Amino acid sequence: MKHIPNPYGREGCFFCGPTNPVGLKLNFYETDGQPHELVCTWVPTPVFKGFGRVLHGGIQSGLFDEIMGWTAFHLTKKVGLTGQLNVRFLKPLFIEQEIEVRCRIESHKGSRVSLTAEIKDSRGEICTTATGTYVLMEPEKFTELVGDSRSRSG
Repeated sequence: MKHIPNPYGREGCFFCGPTNPVGLKLNFYETDGQPHELVCTWVPTPVFKGFGRVLHGGIQSGLFDEIMGWTAFHLTKKVGLTGQLNVRFLKPLFIEQEIEVRCRIESHKGSRVSLTAEIKDSRGEICTTATGTYVLMEPEKFTELVGDSRSRSG
């Protein structure tokens, strides 16, 4: 698998920003072969739990949103903005184990991409799935729309 460099690494994103002191600092990789997929692994600690030892559903949803945005960006060279995200929780996904999040584009029509993703536990069992529709935007237009935190003083 090939590591994908983070073009927005200094922005402090909660999920992928390497400088965010409380963030997850996720790294993404592109798989070999077809279909092209993006993958990341992560070991959730107890601060991310919901009830019992289950990884909070909001964190799982956020993982899907992040990998889908990265997949849209990496495979289309345009920023993918969340239009719709649907999550299905199939079985409990527990903290303190390495999990794998995997995503691929199912279709690309005009300025929209449809994606599917899944989260597997350390045994390789699919615990959660998601589908999403993302609206594509040129990176320059995206920066103009949301701003660039590097240009502001704190």
